[in-house]
Amino acid sequence: MAMAWKTRNDRVRVVLCGDVMIGRGIDQVLPDPCDPELREPYVSSALDYVRLAERMNGAIPRPVSSAYLWGAFLDELRRAKPDASLINLETSITRSGDFADKGINYRVSPENAGCLADVPIDCCVLANNHVLDFGPDGLRDTLSALDRLKIKRSGAGKNAVEAAAPAILEIGDRARLLIWSFAFATSGVPPLWAATQQCAGVNFLHDMSDDTILMIARQIASMRLPRDIAVVSLHWGPNWGYAIPHEYTRFARALLDQANASIIFGHSSHHPKAIELYHERLVLYGCGDFLNDYEGIQGYAQYRSDIVAMYVVDVHASTKNVIAAEAVPFRIQKFQLAAASEYEREWLCRTLDRESRTFSTAIENAGNGRLIVRDSLGRGSPPERA
Repeated sequence: MAMAWKTRNDRVRVVLCGDVMIGRGIDQVLPDPCDPELREPYVSSALDYVRLAERMNGAIPRPVSSAYLWGAFLDELRRAKPDASLINLETSITRSGDFADKGINYRVSPENAGCLADVPIDCCVLANNHVLDFGPDGLRDTLSALDRLKIKRSGAGKNAVEAAAPAILEIGDRARLLIWSFAFATSGVPPLWAATQQCAGVNFLHDMSDDTILMIARQIASMRLPRDIAVVSLHWGPNWGYAIPHEYTRFARALLDQANASIIFGHSSHHPKAIELYHERLVLYGCGDFLNDYEGIQGYAQYRSDIVAMYVVDVHASTKNVIAAEAVPFRIQKFQLAAASEYEREWLCRTLDRESRTFSTAIENAGNGRLIVRDSLGRGSPPERA
């Protein structure tokens, strides 16, 4: 459900946002919530997360509209005028009560999931550690809901073939965006969630070996046309911490080199991590959460997971190279995306710059609410606005 916005013919603009977790407390403040039951060690009702958020930042009006959740993001999205917008949907769309025995389970009702189409979102990547929180039936409900909302999906399916298939977004008559989505056990995805010929599940990778890289490169080569731009989504690594293992860097760069991907869309960490411009291609090692119900939860305050980012990336339609990239910070407050303050933007800029310098990439505060990504030669510019 792409917006009818036009961009210059020589570029394709992609907006990428990390983990969107609209279950649990957020589901409860929308008009048609699921049963609030939870089976967590310390919390038994999703309403407890609403109370924690209200204790921290004040009352949340109930029920809220779906537009309420997105807040300042809506205006930024309109200004960006993307050809495609992608998120990692880390919530099962179902009313199923079949809780997976994993401690934390996210679900949003099919009615409340309509908020995804109101943004709008063009594609949800699903290879993550929450899409089967309510079992195979919950996953099938999720797939059906996204199909009904006319939102493309990749990374999970009714069988291995469907889970491995890329989402395909037509960008007018000048390009296609192909999005592959994979999950690793390091992000908390149980290997048993891997889709098989007979069973629904996620597109699971067991390792980052040369054979795995070659397999992905062959998959992409078998489908791509000359006008296609490839995005590879990877759900990898722990929730907290900035460290990027060498194995991850090697894997990401190999996919850019051997699979000719333009963007590596990494996520799983609850906070933004390093960015790398590599040979005019982009690696987002961890986009962080984009929308969650964590307000009032104690611990890990040093990571400021309430400061989140939307990534705007321009890809040259012919060369497939990234020609501009920026991050637009927001703050989650009262289950809503609010504009980040100048202090919060500068904090995120310093943090991302510190982590990205390891990869010869710099992050600069443009002073207009946006953070520019530049390579070691100083190349890079903010995506143009109409």
